[in-house]
Amino acid sequence: MNTKAKKGIKIACIVLACLFGAFVLLVGGYVTYVAAQYYRIKDNTVLDIGGNATATVRIDETYGILTYNLGFGAYSPEYSFFMDTGVMNDGTRVTGKYAKGLSKADVEKNITGQISIAQAQNADFCFFQEVDKKADRSYNIAMRDRILQAMDGYQSTYALNFHTANLLYPFGDPIGKSTSGLLTFSRCTVEDATRRSFPVTTAFIDKLFDLDRCFAVHRLPIEGSDKKLVLIHLHMSAYDKGGTIRARQLRMLNDVLSSEREAGNYVIAGGDFNHCLIADNFASDEEALQYFESDQRTPDWVKNSVLHASELAEGFSIAAPVNAATCRGAEMPYTPDINYSTVIDGFLISDNIVLEEILTVDTQYAYSDHNPVRMEFRLL
Repeated sequence: MNTKAKKGIKIACIVLACLFGAFVLLVGGYVTYVAAQYYRIKDNTVLDIGGNATATVRIDETYGILTYNLGFGAYSPEYSFFMDTGVMNDGTRVTGKYAKGLSKADVEKNITGQISIAQAQNADFCFFQEVDKKADRSYNIAMRDRILQAMDGYQSTYALNFHTANLLYPFGDPIGKSTSGLLTFSRCTVEDATRRSFPVTTAFIDKLFDLDRCFAVHRLPIEGSDKKLVLIHLHMSAYDKGGTIRARQLRMLNDVLSSEREAGNYVIAGGDFNHCLIADNFASDEEALQYFESDQRTPDWVKNSVLHASELAEGFSIAAPVNAATCRGAEMPYTPDINYSTVIDGFLISDNIVLEEILTVDTQYAYSDHNPVRMEFRLL
C-alpha cells in the first residue's frame, strides 16, 4: 500500500472516530438532559380550586357523576398507540403505531366531540383523565382550557400527572414535550383539594414514558352535617408487568379510603383504574375478562389486574357497568367486536352511599379509546 493510500485510510479513521465521539457526546448529553428534567411531583400538594359553584351537597338527594378518559384527544377509531401490543386469537401479534394524534384537525375534532358528550350528560361531578395542558402529542392545543371554558357553573381542579422533557422516541413519531393531568369538576362547593402521589416504577426508561401517577382528594361540605363528601379522582398504572406497582397503589388507596370512612365521611373514588372492575359479577375472572366479544386474547396487563371487592378497605364496594365495555385495545384501529375490550373505568363507593344506577355511555369509541361511565347516587 502506497503512502497516499495509507494517509487516506488514516484520515478516514480519524473522521470516523470524531463522528463516533460526537455521537456519544450527543447521546450522553441528551440522556443527561432528560434525566435532569425528570422529577416526581411532591405528595400532599394542595390544588388550586377555580370556577364558581354555590350549591352544597345534601343528604338523600340524587347526584350524577361522570368519569371519562379523554386520551389526550388522540384516540379516533383509526388510532393505535405505539406502547400497546396484543395477540389475535390466531396468534398474530399486533403493535400500535402512533405517539401523537393523527393530525391537529383530528385532535380538534376529538376534543370537540368529548366536550359535547360531557355536556349532554349534565353530571354534577366530572372526572376527566389524560387532559393535556400543553403537549406536542396533541399539537399544543390548549385542551384543558377549552374544557374549562365549556363547563360553566362548576368548580374545578387540575392535578398534574404527566410532565416530560422533549422525548425523541419513537423515532419516526416522537412524543416530544408533554404537560398533562386529571381535570375534576364539581357543581357543589369544594372546601379543599389535595394531590396524592401514587407509588410508580423507578426504572429509568419506564418512568420517563409512564405517568406520574396520582389521585386528587376533594372534600365537599354537606348541608346540616359535620361529615364530608370525599371525591377521589384517580388514574392507576398500566404497563406494569406482574402488577406489583398497582398492588402498592391499591394499598395506598385503601389506606385513604379506610381513614375517610372511619371518620364517618361519604367516599367515592373513581376514574381509570386499569383493573378489570366487573369480576364480582361472574363465576370466574376468565368469564369476566372475556365477557365482551373480540377476536383477541386477553392482554397480560389486565389478567394481572382484576379487582375484587374483597381486596378493598372495609365498607367499600365496586360500582362498574356491564351494559358496554369502557376501554378498547389500542394496539390497532377500532373495529367492533374485533378489538379486546373490558371495563376498567368506574367507581368505588362507601357503604353509606346508595348506588342508584351505573351505565357505560356507549360512544363506540368515537373520540377516545375509552367510553364514559355515568353513575347516579345519593347519600344516606
